Amino acid sequence: MRIGELAALTGVSRRALRYYEEQELLVPLRLDNGYRVYADDAPTVVRHIVALLRMGFNSDMARSLLPCALGDRPEFEMCEHSRRSFEQRRDELEVQLRHLTRQRDAVAGHLDQLAMCQSSSGASGGSGVSRGSRAAR
Repeated sequence: MRIGELAALTGVSRRALRYYEEQELLVPLRLDNGYRVYADDAPTVVRHIVALLRMGFNSDMARSLLPCALGDRPEFEMCEHSRRSFEQRRDELEVQLRHLTRQRDAVAGHLDQLAMCQSSSGASGGSGVSRGSRAAR
């Protein structure tokens, strides 16, 4: 099948398919005229690639996990390598979630302070924050 057919079957753009090829995630045959020809299992391979990239694996990790892919659905054999890779990715996401939670809480705290300043200064008509204090930040 050619790149347009694969793009239509998978919903993945031609550009993304060419990127997957560049990253050696998807390896088509090349005809004499330069056209790419993909194997019959290419839609399944693309689904596995998309699943891995959506989980946040980079191209190198996705490439190393593709041999562990099973069947038509994005499922992976839990060999030692894939288990360690998935656990490491989960741990990275946990760290990112903790950082994001702290950032969200800091922003929420500032919004609460602003709301309190606005409600306490509402009677006097002031903004609750002087121009000088903004410039000092």
